[in-house]
Amino acid sequence: MRFRLTGEQRSLRDGMRALLGRRFDGAALRAAVAAPGLDRELWRELGAAGFFALRLPEAAGGVGLGLPEAVLVFEEAGRALLTGPLLATHLAAADVPGAAEGATVVARVDGGLVEWLAEADVVTGGAGDVPAAVPLRSVDPLTPLHRVPGGGAPDPVAVLLTAAEQLGTAVRACELAVQHARTRVQFGQPIGAFQAVKHLCSEMLVRAETARAAVYAAAVTADPLDIAAARLLADEAAVAGSRDCLQVHGGMGFTWETEVHLLLKRAWVRSQRGGGVTESEEKLAADLLG
Repeated sequence: MRFRLTGEQRSLRDGMRALLGRRFDGAALRAAVAAPGLDRELWRELGAAGFFALRLPEAAGGVGLGLPEAVLVFEEAGRALLTGPLLATHLAAADVPGAAEGATVVARVDGGLVEWLAEADVVTGGAGDVPAAVPLRSVDPLTPLHRVPGGGAPDPVAVLLTAAEQLGTAVRACELAVQHARTRVQFGQPIGAFQAVKHLCSEMLVRAETARAAVYAAAVTADPLDIAAARLLADEAAVAGSRDCLQVHGGMGFTWETEVHLLLKRAWVRSQRGGGVTESEEKLAADLLG
């Protein structure tokens, strides 16, 4: 099966990339690390661009698109390491007033964890006793976490869009690794000329493109098993790809002046959403044994 984006889908993807490139580039990412917090102005701009209302019917004031288009914009968000409870606000667009427009920030309980609880205007997903939330020390400085009682079964759409974000991060890791391999010179030649570095970059690309095929296919079928498989492949592509990107950069990859370590930390945190990898593995295993 071949997947080819339509002209409208390419325009949507390119438009979101241009918006994020203008409003949340590398300098803005590092500034967010230095001064953590939710940019409400950017949040409203995302709302105006239709990020949160993308899957709402036009009759309800939405854009009227579907899961394939949502996957494309979440992939771009993952590529840019965009901060904030994007998934929770997108899922709440139909039910929480102001969420679709970006006027209301929504957090969501997911497996007993909540991202961006302190910044949220509304908490969804069976939060239980939110005042009893316990702050956690997040490995990702751009994703504050709380543990709360409650939390229901993972939403398949949430799992798929998380996979899309992981795909975007995997793609970004591959881009950064290749760029560094072309420009970093050792022993009189770019390090990309060395076989070990070539292998790392090629493996990153293979993982990312395999995950892309799975995520795009799951967006078309919306089948829970396809979504589970896509999640596993996307998590692997993001985590392993970020680690390989770190290896290509060497000691520089560990420094706070680069974004490489942020890719790995975000991939780790996202991998715990929606029941994490274990939930998807159990779903696939049950189908095989059933």
